[in-house]
Amino acid sequence: MVAALADKGWALFPPEPAVADWARAAREAALARMADPARIEAGLDCEGTWFVGLDCLPNDAAGMVADVPLTGAARRAARGLAGPPPLHEGQVSVVWPGYPRPRRGEGDAAFRYRLRRDAAHVDGLLPIGPDRRRMLRERHAWLMGLPLTETSPGASPLVVWEGSHHLMRRAFAGALSGIDPRDWAHVDLTETYQTARRAAFETCPRVPLAAPPGAAMLIHRMTLHGVAPWADGAEAPPEGRMIAYFRPEFPDPARADWLTAP
Repeated sequence: MVAALADKGWALFPPEPAVADWARAAREAALARMADPARIEAGLDCEGTWFVGLDCLPNDAAGMVADVPLTGAARRAARGLAGPPPLHEGQVSVVWPGYPRPRRGEGDAAFRYRLRRDAAHVDGLLPIGPDRRRMLRERHAWLMGLPLTETSPGASPLVVWEGSHHLMRRAFAGALSGIDPRDWAHVDLTETYQTARRAAFETCPRVPLAAPPGAAMLIHRMTLHGVAPWADGAEAPPEGRMIAYFRPEFPDPARADWLTAP
């Protein structure tokens, strides 16, 4: 699986009983937090079809939720890739039928991109300033997705562009060459990113990743990824298509780990 991740930029780990136990605990914990009206008001977007769910999961730094540890092959593989950075409180992304609708403040062009290109992005390149220039403000080590509900494959799965991490790494390495890693957060990567993204759309297969609770998806930090529209006839429970995500960050901004680590 680690070799597949290095080659393709993603790996799908089959269901494991221990991970399924964790997913059940995480689902209940997330639903309890979502019962808070203030949290729903802050996180519900796309005209009620997407709950963004940042910091929605009450896990500890090892991923444990309600005394249920986060274990399994994907977790072990992630430790081998980039060491054991502490985990933040996980995002719980929830999608319902009708997604996507326009996000708050989203213009027509941005919504068309969400609809036609799954809002594809590389995590950590944030839009900064009034011109929304892309800068590397979060240096994630990897992305792990853990499904929390049973759905049909068309229920807005995570999608990846296979092999896009190779294009992105080469592009970012060129743009950041000779610059102290401590200064990377202030480098305008907009054109570099957009050019590499266009190349990925043209040359890399788009792969939907649908999986049940107990499975895990491990995504390379530079892999272009997004969320597919809800397909006609797709099914999910009333609580929606729920996926917990972890994106731990490299701890030392003086190091070039974001570019050089596997």
